[in-house]
Amino acid sequence: MEPGEVMALLGPSGSGKTTALRAVAGFVRPVSGRVFIGDRDVTDLLPYRRGIGMVVQQYALFPHLRVDANVAFGLKARKVPKAEIPGRVAEALEMTGMADYARRHPRELSGGQQQRVAIARALAVRPDVLLLDEPLSALDAQLRSGMLAELARLHRELPDVSILYVTHDQVEALTLADRIAVMDRARLRDCGTPRDLYRRPRTEFTASFVGNANLLPVTVGTDGVTLGGTALKVETGERHRAPGPPSASAPTSSASATARTRSGAGSPRSSGAAPPTGCTWRWRATG
Repeated sequence: MEPGEVMALLGPSGSGKTTALRAVAGFVRPVSGRVFIGDRDVTDLLPYRRGIGMVVQQYALFPHLRVDANVAFGLKARKVPKAEIPGRVAEALEMTGMADYARRHPRELSGGQQQRVAIARALAVRPDVLLLDEPLSALDAQLRSGMLAELARLHRELPDVSILYVTHDQVEALTLADRIAVMDRARLRDCGTPRDLYRRPRTEFTASFVGNANLLPVTVGTDGVTLGGTALKVETGERHRAPGPPSASAPTSSASATARTRSGAGSPRSSGAAPPTGCTWRWRATG
C-alpha cells in the first residue's frame, strides 16, 4: 500500500480477509512472510506498538463507559500524558461528528453513532494505518450509505492515513477504495483499481465476483471468436488480452477464452491489431 491509500480487501465470506487483517494488526502471526508498516518490520511487535487503529464489526464499545471515556481508552493504554488526552478526545469526536454526544453511554446511541465512536477511538491514537473490518455490516442500508459518505469525508481530511478496508460488499469497495485486492480461498486472486478490475479482470473469479457478469465459453482464433459453433467477427487486439504472457503449451490454432457480457458496460476496446493465438481472452459483448 502507498501512504494515504485506501485498499479494500474484497472477497466472499471465508476467503481469509479478516485473517489477513488480523495478521497486519498483530492478533495473528503469519505462517510465512513478514509484516512491514512503512520501513518498519512489525511482525514481532505487539499490536499496541504497531501504530495502527482498528475498528471491528461489532464496534466493541465498553457499555459502562461514556463516549468520551471510550475514545480515551486507547490513549490511556498507550500512556499518553494525561494533559493531552482531553484535547485529542475532543479532536477525534469533532472529526466524526460526535462532539455533542461525549457524555452519553453507548446504549443511548444508534448503530451509526456507535460506529462513529468506534472510528473516533481508532483515530484518537493518530495511527499510521487504519484497519476497518467490515465496519458497516451491522447497519441497515440507509445508515450504511450515510457512513460510506462519512468514511470518504474522513479520508479526505486525513490524507496521510493509509486505510485497509475489509468487506464482502463490492459497492463499498468500489465507492471507497483507490485499489482493490480480490481474495478467494485464502489466496490473492487479483489486485488493481476499481475500473481495471471491472473492465479488465485477470481471472474468471474476478470477472464473476466484481459486478454482474454473464460468462460464456468461446474459442479465439486469428480472425475472431466462435461461440456455440457460430463464428463472430469482433475487433480484437493487444488491449483485449488478459494480462500475463501466453502459455508456451497453448495450441497455436485457437485458445480457450471467456466471453463476458455486462449490461450497459460500454463498447469493447480495440487496438486494430490482429490477436496472437494461444492466449487467454476476456471479450465483452455489448450487442
